[in-house]
Amino acid sequence: MAWQIDAAHSSVGFAVRHMMISTARGVFERFSGTVEADEANPTDAKVYVQIETASINTRDEKRDAHLRSPDFFDSDNYPYMTFKSTGVQQIDSARGKLTGDLTIKDITHQVVLDFEYAGQSRSPWGTTSAGFSAETKINRKDWNLNWNVALETGGWLVAEEVKIQIELELVKVVEQPEATAAA
Repeated sequence: MAWQIDAAHSSVGFAVRHMMISTARGVFERFSGTVEADEANPTDAKVYVQIETASINTRDEKRDAHLRSPDFFDSDNYPYMTFKSTGVQQIDSARGKLTGDLTIKDITHQVVLDFEYAGQSRSPWGTTSAGFSAETKINRKDWNLNWNVALETGGWLVAEEVKIQIELELVKVVEQPEATAAA
């Protein structure tokens, strides 16, 4: 059964230490994706997500412009980052691990997201939605997001570790009955 991400009720965010003393947070405002899942066998789920790198928003336009530049995402040359699942491990009825390939700037590495299933609900408009939360940590340098500045007090302006936090509402795709040919 097919599901689509409801971007209006979902978020793809991140957090990274700044100057070793605070945490800077941001989101990607434009993303899409699908999930193919058999509720009877959730470990066979297939997840695909595409995120527009230029849609980064940290609430600081100068920082966002720098993050779009070749120092980081190089959005003009690499407009998307993608995630494609390779496996699901179910821990219990609400928690699991989603393994997949994260591609940024044509560099792909495997990541593992810890996820929690929040259940399903039927909307007043007749659609069925499912909710998930997921998180992981990555080292940004694994994707050549290397730019940094040494601090005179020691350490670095931007930490290597980035926490990724995802909230997803998926909407079940209603399959249309096939039309029969008129005789």
